[in-house]
Amino acid sequence: MNYGFLLESVWHPPLAFEEVAAPKLPPELELQALWFSGAFGRNFRLKDGRPLRIAQFGEWNHGAGPDFAHAAIEIDGCPFTGDLEIDTCPSDWEAHGHSTNPAFSNTILHVTFRQTARETFIRTSNHRQVPELLVSSAQLSDALNLPSRDTAIAIPGRCLEPLKRMPKLSVERLLREAAVRRSAQKAARFLRTVEAHDFDSALFQATAETLGYGGNSLPMKLLAQRAPINSLRANIAEAEAILLGTAGFLDAEIHRRAPEDTREYLSALWDTWWKIRPNHEPPDSRLPVWKTHGQRPANHPHRRVGGLSALIARWPEYRRLVLATPFSVKPLTDFLHALRHDFWSHHHTLTSARSSQAISVFGKNLALELSANHLIPLAMHESRFTFRDYHKLRHSAINQKLKRCGIRLFGSEKEAQPFLRRLSHQQAMLQLYHDFCLEDFSGCDTCPFPEQLTQWR
Repeated sequence: MNYGFLLESVWHPPLAFEEVAAPKLPPELELQALWFSGAFGRNFRLKDGRPLRIAQFGEWNHGAGPDFAHAAIEIDGCPFTGDLEIDTCPSDWEAHGHSTNPAFSNTILHVTFRQTARETFIRTSNHRQVPELLVSSAQLSDALNLPSRDTAIAIPGRCLEPLKRMPKLSVERLLREAAVRRSAQKAARFLRTVEAHDFDSALFQATAETLGYGGNSLPMKLLAQRAPINSLRANIAEAEAILLGTAGFLDAEIHRRAPEDTREYLSALWDTWWKIRPNHEPPDSRLPVWKTHGQRPANHPHRRVGGLSALIARWPEYRRLVLATPFSVKPLTDFLHALRHDFWSHHHTLTSARSSQAISVFGKNLALELSANHLIPLAMHESRFTFRDYHKLRHSAINQKLKRCGIRLFGSEKEAQPFLRRLSHQQAMLQLYHDFCLEDFSGCDTCPFPEQLTQWR
């Protein structure tokens, strides 16, 4: 028996069940970011049954009107170009006043995620009917990948005893299967973004998302979508101003609070930003909400965006390391750790004093997270990295979720410690936690995993 069989036999209910047990919807801004990343794929069926293909996902709209402009779609083989609007429910079209707003008159598709009891008719101000796409619960669950909820209590689970009785080699095989499954899922997610845009865009979004760990993953991903890498590389002299300006960090209040040397840095950026600002700054309703309180200085979004800007000038070298055959984590980690920036190598935020000691703009732990969540899965999918190499990697960073996984599966942090040192083990435990603990609503009583473990060979 293998781990894939466990999941296929337990967590793949009929489609009718999936449609009823709809996952909790994330905020609308996150749904928009998922859509733009290609997380739901390209091929759908409209509410009226016609086949739909997304040829171009468009661009984030920086002005009033629909969420995405310059999109291209095919409905039943016929091409259309225009704008896309994404809402939570079909009824939002009327509730938000889109039907009478001329700015929405070029909308060619309305995408929603939750059906309402009342029948809707989506029309523009010039009385043109807009095709409707309702993303299914199954597609949404697959795109979310990691659940939005995490309410499992850090107590030992019923799987503790069968895991204790299993030979160590069997536990190792179980964790290997889980790690491989997680890697395959992550590779598929990365490749969906590649298909929606291109490789560089997918890599840029993945890198930004990693830099946002600690509360700002979504804002960083949105920033990478609104300030795309191809545009930044075509305007390298403006790239840093575009990133910090689009993020909302080039404002008068930050300039007022900044030390004198930082004001000089900000003034130079503002000299560039004010000329190009209308082409990049999103409407207030679509600005990312940055988490700044309760953050360690090294995790502050100011410096995470600064770290992203430091990578732009050396993008070709970064890309080569990511695509190297065979892929190797150490050269990539060393490269990222060695990145330097005239300002961000000595400042934690735009309002902090200069540090006398150099600060890494991309720490080694972050580089390992980037590899585990994006680059190793891609390299394994392309046979540029083996599981044997993966198993050798160690990672010292253990977050609260990993600690909960260890307690649930092995009884205590101490007992879980041997399985918290390797990167592949950490990913495996997170996958088990995701596939079983977070899918169980019975407080562990009816979770099938303990019984399935007794059949493991």
